Amino acid sequence: MTEKRPLYPIHPGEVLSGELEELDMTAAELARALHVPSNRIYQLVAGKRAMTADTALRLQQWLGVSAEFWMNLQKRYELEVATEQIGDEIKRTVVSRQLSGGISGPPHSG
Repeated sequence: MTEKRPLYPIHPGEVLSGELEELDMTAAELARALHVPSNRIYQLVAGKRAMTADTALRLQQWLGVSAEFWMNLQKRYELEVATEQIGDEIKRTVVSRQLSGGISGPPHSG
């Protein structure tokens, strides 16, 4: 039987928390192994901090799971949260270029 994915966005810290449980390891122990402040791992596991490239590279070196895996989890989480929070508003207010016949509005000065 295939396990269904939860309907809520999964933060990379949730995945990392599962790894720590499987390894019977605390966030503080992982922080020491990665040579990072323990609050970084505690906040990450609690979903209060984003996965950074620095942490992803350290996890790749220590755990053997690619940095790309961790960064893709973060990217997917952020996109899912943004879709939930502002996706409908964007769909209502931003007209597709194909539907509008081109770019409209003031010139971009950026």
